[in-house]
Amino acid sequence: MLSRISMPERKTSHDDDSMNKWLQWDPIYCRQAAMLLSSLLWSISGFGLGETEPLEDFRLSANCPPSFEKTQSGRCKLHTLYDQYDSIQNHGVGGLHSSLPPRRDGFTPQQIDLGRYLFFDPLLSVDGSLSCASCHHPEKGLSDNRARSIGVAGVEVARSAPTLWNSAFMSRYLWDASAASLEEQVQGPLYDPLEMGNNPANLLATLNSNTVYRQLFQQAFDRQADAITLDQIYLVIAAFETSLISLNSRYDRYAHGHHQALNQQEIEGLNIFRSFVARCAECHQPPLFTNQQIAVIGTPEPEGMPLDIGAEKTFNSAALKGGFKVPSLRNIATTPPYMHSGRFDNLRETVEFYTNGRGHAVPKGVDMQLHWHIWEPELTSHELDLLVVFLQTLTDEAFMPKTPERVPSGLTPISHQ
Repeated sequence: MLSRISMPERKTSHDDDSMNKWLQWDPIYCRQAAMLLSSLLWSISGFGLGETEPLEDFRLSANCPPSFEKTQSGRCKLHTLYDQYDSIQNHGVGGLHSSLPPRRDGFTPQQIDLGRYLFFDPLLSVDGSLSCASCHHPEKGLSDNRARSIGVAGVEVARSAPTLWNSAFMSRYLWDASAASLEEQVQGPLYDPLEMGNNPANLLATLNSNTVYRQLFQQAFDRQADAITLDQIYLVIAAFETSLISLNSRYDRYAHGHHQALNQQEIEGLNIFRSFVARCAECHQPPLFTNQQIAVIGTPEPEGMPLDIGAEKTFNSAALKGGFKVPSLRNIATTPPYMHSGRFDNLRETVEFYTNGRGHAVPKGVDMQLHWHIWEPELTSHELDLLVVFLQTLTDEAFMPKTPERVPSGLTPISHQ
């Protein structure tokens, strides 16, 4: 189905001159206009009208992902060794036997697998050029190793792509904590004109015109639906993202009692991480290595970029100017560069930031209420090196999701301009 495109009425020559000047000097508008035309031509070519891969090539899995138990009701329930710990109390800051926060599970295997197909299908972007996996690549820590991601407009967006590992345990999403659920988080990049550039009406028309997706959604929701709905799309992508579990690193094996899992230098790095001098664990609390709070730490922006006010906009609070959600450090060694705008190229630069002086990178004239944990620990160069050594023990990609060889649209599963 082709959407009707409304064009402005043709008026006077003066209006035409103004429009020509606007288009000449507004490159973003020009790119968006080009994308709209590209999307229209792409739809006419067949993909948007339902040209699909054969249905028999796609079968939704009836099995739960690794670490999940399929219950009698046919739902997937997550089990981890951390379930044996019932509290963070009496275990000290960053205690090894800390419990996990509440999780999101209970989806069917079919819903999770359908979400996987959508996650890797560029059909979700306005012009078929990007999938979710383009910016959350399994082999790049479920990020993209860019300082700031590149969307359908061909320009860098304002922030880096956060990892999706252990999303099931998070209470808020995105750097500025503006999404309160995975379903809400999904909609951010889907409809951002500089990211995937789509809109709800076009997304529904595209998926409903695809015969394979229509039948896969019927399987996933066990009913003959008249049409695919937005809520179903958001739910199955959220279901897939809750299956991205990383809790079996060498650190985890050490935490559960196998003390030979870490060497002496790594243990020394862990001790610095947990110390009341470095105070890393007070914000990056194990086992998720985040307390999920907003922290104002005064991170510098890349050269030439304006200050990103972050969570100040989300919560309409000047006290949160420059504040961002404390990221998980799980698989942190696989997701350079670091911070919300990719300011630091490597982990050594990142940990050094915290010992260079409280507020040293805050722009002159900007009033920031820095987090009280941000101080001047005066760690030595050797201690900073040990922190980096320890952070590398948090890598666990054993349950890396499998990239489909093909997706129902027939497009390349992971692509990027």
